[in-house]
Amino acid sequence: MPPSKENVTMFQYFEWYTPADHKHWKRLKEQAPLLKSLGLTALWLPPPTKGGSRRDVGYGAYDLWDLGEFDQKGTVPTKYGTRQELQEAIEACHEQGIQVYFDIVLNHKGSGDETETFMAKVMDEEDRRQEIQGPHEIKAYTRFTFPGRKGKYSDLVWGHPHFSGTDWDAKRKRKAIFQIVGENKGFAEDVDDEKGNFDFLMCCNIDYSHPEVVQETEKWARWLVDEFKVDGFRIDAIRHISYGFITHFISFVRTELDRPEFFCVGEWWREDLSKVDTQEGNDSHFHLFDIRLHVNFHQASTLGSTFDLQTIFDGTLVQSSPESAVTFIDNHDTQPYQAVESFVEDWFKPLAAA
Repeated sequence: MPPSKENVTMFQYFEWYTPADHKHWKRLKEQAPLLKSLGLTALWLPPPTKGGSRRDVGYGAYDLWDLGEFDQKGTVPTKYGTRQELQEAIEACHEQGIQVYFDIVLNHKGSGDETETFMAKVMDEEDRRQEIQGPHEIKAYTRFTFPGRKGKYSDLVWGHPHFSGTDWDAKRKRKAIFQIVGENKGFAEDVDDEKGNFDFLMCCNIDYSHPEVVQETEKWARWLVDEFKVDGFRIDAIRHISYGFITHFISFVRTELDRPEFFCVGEWWREDLSKVDTQEGNDSHFHLFDIRLHVNFHQASTLGSTFDLQTIFDGTLVQSSPESAVTFIDNHDTQPYQAVESFVEDWFKPLAAA
């Protein structure tokens, strides 16, 4: 994608501890003029899809077709509100000239509706290529029927053939990395190589080698773009998803949906991103958050005067591939008590933003 001549500023309009009062979209609608006055040009919204409970931040993805419309998992609204409220908030942002990016979770599904029994093998936690227990029968919550939605928008029922792994055997009450056994089954090879193969992250790991999965995801993307007029995606856990599928998916949105300027940024949580091919110059080009720059900010804020500011850009994506870099100071994952806690000290934040 060509660089914009505009001074683009994306704001993350949520954090991990956003109140679970179902009023977030209402607040966004009211605050759209204020956000515009602050000079913001785009908003990164939390996953708008239904998770496993009324308090789910959105990353425990259950039903991607339910954006606060159906009574599922004990609630109609998501943590943030109803579908209607979301659409009104997006319209309010667009009236102010602010673009809206959805956080989308394509890596996994959680909180399945029913169990299935099938064959699986246990893989080593530190090297996912190594089998530590051979094929045996397990019972897992891999069947997703979405009873509250009753087939509206999509009638696909998900089952274990649509996944490559899971992390819970309900038969033995055992937590482990279970790779599903079957014809043409296995973890994707074109993923990050941490832990040997980092395809599996959590819950029911989606298998993008299955044609029904690809077709369903394309159908869903078309629906999102058509119905919600969303301007871009922040793709969660992108390094755990088949690279071939990701580039295909982005190209599909831009070409098949006729949205050539559609913005895509991936969360590839690794300090050294220099070897990631972001497809610059192609219709499958995606941006990445500059993880190393955030780490440098954090170190500078904690080390103080002993940190050499001349090295602040060393090893960063801004330095090696600026056209693909999205800089940030902190996000929901770096907050206290979260997955990669590394909160930049308050005194340094204005310097980091400069």
